[in-house]
Amino acid sequence: MNFIPQHDQMDCGPACLAMVSSHYGKDFGLQYLRDKSFITREGVSVLGITEAAEKIGFRTITAKLQPQEFDKDLLPCILHWNQNHFVVLYKISKNIFNGEPVYKIADPGHGFISLPEEKFQKAWVSGGGKGVALFLQPTEDFYLQEPPQEEKLSAKYLLSYLKPYKNQVFKLFMFLFLATLTVLVFPILTQKLIDDGVSQKNLSVIIYILLAQLAFFFGNIIFNIFSNWIVLVVGTKINIQIISDFLKKLLKLPIKFFETKLIGDFNQRIQDHERIETFLTSQSILTLFSIITFSVFFGVLWYYDYRILAMYVILTVISVGWSLYWMKKRKILDYFRFQQRSENQESIYEIINGVSEMKLNQFEDFKRKEWEQIQQKLFKINIRILKLDQVQLSGFEFINQLKNIIVTFLAASFVVQGSMTLGALLSVSYIIGQMNSPVNQLISFFRSLQDAKLSLARLNEVQNHAEEEHPEHVSLMSEKYTRQNGIEKGIYFKNVSFQYEGPQSPHVLKDINLFIPEGKITAIVGASGSGKTTLMKMLLKFYAPTQGEISFNHLNAQDISPMDLRKNCGVVMQDGFIFSDTIERNIATNDENIDYVKLEKALETANIKSFVEELPLKLNTKIGASGNGISGGQKQRVLIARAVYKNPHFIFFDEATSALDAENERIIHDNLQTFFKGKTVVIVAHRLSTVKNADQIIVLKQGQVVEQGSHHDLVQTRSDYYNLVKNQLELGN
Repeated sequence: MNFIPQHDQMDCGPACLAMVSSHYGKDFGLQYLRDKSFITREGVSVLGITEAAEKIGFRTITAKLQPQEFDKDLLPCILHWNQNHFVVLYKISKNIFNGEPVYKIADPGHGFISLPEEKFQKAWVSGGGKGVALFLQPTEDFYLQEPPQEEKLSAKYLLSYLKPYKNQVFKLFMFLFLATLTVLVFPILTQKLIDDGVSQKNLSVIIYILLAQLAFFFGNIIFNIFSNWIVLVVGTKINIQIISDFLKKLLKLPIKFFETKLIGDFNQRIQDHERIETFLTSQSILTLFSIITFSVFFGVLWYYDYRILAMYVILTVISVGWSLYWMKKRKILDYFRFQQRSENQESIYEIINGVSEMKLNQFEDFKRKEWEQIQQKLFKINIRILKLDQVQLSGFEFINQLKNIIVTFLAASFVVQGSMTLGALLSVSYIIGQMNSPVNQLISFFRSLQDAKLSLARLNEVQNHAEEEHPEHVSLMSEKYTRQNGIEKGIYFKNVSFQYEGPQSPHVLKDINLFIPEGKITAIVGASGSGKTTLMKMLLKFYAPTQGEISFNHLNAQDISPMDLRKNCGVVMQDGFIFSDTIERNIATNDENIDYVKLEKALETANIKSFVEELPLKLNTKIGASGNGISGGQKQRVLIARAVYKNPHFIFFDEATSALDAENERIIHDNLQTFFKGKTVVIVAHRLSTVKNADQIIVLKQGQVVEQGSHHDLVQTRSDYYNLVKNQLELGN
């Protein structure tokens, strides 16, 4: 069974399924299995893994067992581990000393591990002495399936970043080539110094040779200075371009992608790009010239004595082979370090952003200890990497030193026998010292290549993910939308259902049929968890219906460009975001040339003008990320001003005035009535004052439409809507 590490903190379930699939001869990509198992930011459930397994052709059985009840013929199986993780149990053997069972585990977060029964029970058993296991049996369908080929980023993709810097790379080659030539002269000068200068007792020759050595050494320094300067400039530009392209691609992905990732996962991916840049600009070019240098010295050493060269080559091959063997083991540890660093960054981010709540609830010590535990895990992984690096490096250095001693002994014996001059001996010693450097560089190159490939695998997941926009998408305001064609214009929900985690998960919305008329105000009310916000997000194409269809007039929402749709929408979400920027930029957002007439109107409509004018820097006042430094009500008014500034065709408000006091809400509500004229408005709210003047009110209950009509009609019905608002109206029975 191939070991497949999890790329992100929530990938353990899909990674386990990928390992079991590989055991039966099919290699399914992690991203494909993620999509099939309906992974969320909280991870994946046993139900989600079962769904994915059945879709790729497995027959599944979930059972609660005791450790001794395992049937070896049903392995490998997936275990629910430590109540928050998944691992693969692939073998049960016996300890040769005491006959006790040993459980062989493939943990996508830690590698292959062997556990005695006591430790196995502690991690797996959850209650009643039993643990949860998912058994997978391949069917004929499994063997008939062809796993989708995931396009992998190649070296060609990486080298494309060097293309715009052809001139600089050419100059770098020239400087490195000249630096290499200066180094090649030294062994020849060393031999001449001993044989023609010292042995002949010719002081003038000695002076000339030493001056020549000084000149070449100075030239080597100059060439290296220019090389390092070019590497720094080109490397920095490439790093900026790589990360910029990554962010550009990232921002084109659907919302669903972001909802399965944690902040730490993204931070770690950005750091991955630094390793790719290092490989491109430093390691690859330097290694190329190291190989050229090695090749030239190889020829010179052959000229001196082929026996010395043969011994050198044999021992060099052994030392390189030793290093490559240990690098394979290092590859898995790199994945684990990535996950722990991601978890570490997530923990720090949470501590900094949640500091006020932590202080209010005396949560500081708990969170600090939680962070310390992550550090302990990271420390253990770093210890494992250090041990491996020490074994690799110590063995490599020992073989290298042995090689130097043996080669020096051979050369010395040839001098004693008279078949080699003393100058040639010193020249050979110098060449051996210089040839060790390219070998070390080659090992560094292989390590850098391994790092770059691991980083590329994680980058690959983002680069090959389907983008939100497709060429076949059409503009919202196309002819198909604007024509009347005998139907009432507006937004239609036809048998729309939605589930977050696959067909067996609870319905958030079920069989929704409703019409939102164009140019009118529609209010959506209901208890918390009734699906109001989800419905709003579906209108914005953040989510697609699991079943049914949403259409804007005659235009299916699936055919509309998400970017174009949102361009025509003014939105205030419940969790709207305030950027770390000026007030005017927070309102005008992407408008490079701000229209101050529109901005003034937006400030007045949102009733925030007086607040802004009291500030020393007025509109240029910078407010913190997520709205730090302003109150909840001021934050909501900035968000309303942002929506008004766009002057869009559609207005979607999700609890847009929930943080406002009654006076501010009344003023803004009155101001918005004028702004709403001629626009299609959808308002999600609890407060009666916000919804009572709507043209129609939709009442949602447990994901279904239970009532629909005007405020007056629904109050008269005395049903769900009446119950929602009677306390606010103080209605009697």
